[in-house]
Amino acid sequence: MYEGAIQDLIDELGRLPGIGPKSAQRIAFHIIQSERVDVTRLVDVLRTVKERVKFCIECGNISEEDLCRICRDPRRDNSLICVVEESKDVMAIEKTREFRGKYHVLGGAISPIDGIGPENLRIRELMVRLADTNIQELIIATDPNLEGEATASYLIRQIKPLGIKVSRLASGLPVGGDLEYADEVTLGRAFEGRRTVE
Repeated sequence: MYEGAIQDLIDELGRLPGIGPKSAQRIAFHIIQSERVDVTRLVDVLRTVKERVKFCIECGNISEEDLCRICRDPRRDNSLICVVEESKDVMAIEKTREFRGKYHVLGGAISPIDGIGPENLRIRELMVRLADTNIQELIIATDPNLEGEATASYLIRQIKPLGIKVSRLASGLPVGGDLEYADEVTLGRAFEGRRTVE
């Protein structure tokens, strides 16, 4: 353990997701050895992000305005909503250039172990959006893990009675993957999602 401010910096960096003790220490020493102007720029950017960035009032994506750029885009298909867990998932899907609808960011996934239930997510806001008769299809794009599956199942049970088409992103074997290294769940999904070859 280091003294005072150095240890405080390491501790704070270590609280960031994906940053372990060794990484926190490396980053802390990088900051200490950096020029004051570089550190000041980093501090200014962090402060600006906290002051300016908020969540879109319609979809929950991050934005500097009340409505994010996707919700403001008149070319987007208002009849399609893709439900994701986090804003980073929106960016991942946008990179594919395959989806032209709108999004709904839940702000996480159902995880009883972490004390996160449906009431802690933006599900109520989703149900309000679905009251719009223009919505034709809801695509559930939660993560293919235990929490994502629980969230998807919960959403399907809530939405099916509304008569809106609900679909789930396909999952299975990744391109370039080997069958022998695939786990049973992934391989099972690949069989479920198989398509007829024409």
